[in-house]
Amino acid sequence: MKIAVTGGVGFIGSNFVRFVCKKYPEIQVINIDKMTYAANPLTLEFLSEFTNHTFMKLDICHATEIKEILNECDIIVHFAAETHVDRSLANPETFLLTDILGTYRILEVVKNSRSITKYIHISTDEVYGSIESGSFAEHSPLNPTNPYAASKASADLLVISYIRCYKIPALIVRFTNNFGPFQHPEKFIPLAITNALENKKIPLYGDGQQIRDWLYVLDTCRAIDLLIEKGEPGQIYNVSACQERKNIDVLCKILKALGKDKNLIINVPDRIAHDKRYSLSSEKIQKLGFYPVYDFEKGIDETISWYVNNEKWWKFIKNSPEFQKYYKSRYPDL
Repeated sequence: MKIAVTGGVGFIGSNFVRFVCKKYPEIQVINIDKMTYAANPLTLEFLSEFTNHTFMKLDICHATEIKEILNECDIIVHFAAETHVDRSLANPETFLLTDILGTYRILEVVKNSRSITKYIHISTDEVYGSIESGSFAEHSPLNPTNPYAASKASADLLVISYIRCYKIPALIVRFTNNFGPFQHPEKFIPLAITNALENKKIPLYGDGQQIRDWLYVLDTCRAIDLLIEKGEPGQIYNVSACQERKNIDVLCKILKALGKDKNLIINVPDRIAHDKRYSLSSEKIQKLGFYPVYDFEKGIDETISWYVNNEKWWKFIKNSPEFQKYYKSRYPDL
């Protein structure tokens, strides 16, 4: 069996590649990644230990090349996407191209393929927007509030249309906020950890009262693995850990674990249209047998430990001209 993983050098994608290669040494994993700023080439060193892993540098928007590769596979897990909200506010077009056009290219391959038995489309809780109380279910209306979320919602709708029109064997999975090893340090938790390790100020949007439900990345991998086996084509599955935390509390937890003072925290102007709270109901995937095995405390401890022990990986990103330019433009006073 061959599984194609798009975006397999990114955060969740690389963790999933490692998960599959370890658990199923008989399965061949084809890792497709464009290698944008979000894909650290040092991640490939971690993946090189697996003989059942093959990397291919490829843009999913290139129709001919993507068709040739995917037609050789049985299953596609599509992670590849632009995902950082702040960047989408500054440059929405990149998100429209990758998240929508890229998904379209893959859907066209699946539509015309006789070998692909299942297509797992990776989405996000952000397509639902913010919710003051309760939790979103799979049938809840989409209400994205930023260009990133809108691009992912658009891709979801495109997948649904192909399911209905062409009966493709696809399903959509929407996750709450992920955290864990290999996450780009532009994101909240790894930025907090690495800045604290460097004794640098840690930016906190607004009052830090925004609430997120944190899902450890290895539980995400377990959920996808389960859906490959038991997920029903045509369905949507929400995945959460029911571990809601305020951003300020997450930040304080990290600082305490690292023995750092709270004076490293600096409040910065809040993000435009910043969603207050995300929450998903996971009853549907729970009926298939999924429950997270990592609580937040265990997950954050392992995440902190990984960044402490893999300084070379994250400093490669943070010392790059691209990251320095982005960071200075986003936080000019830091």
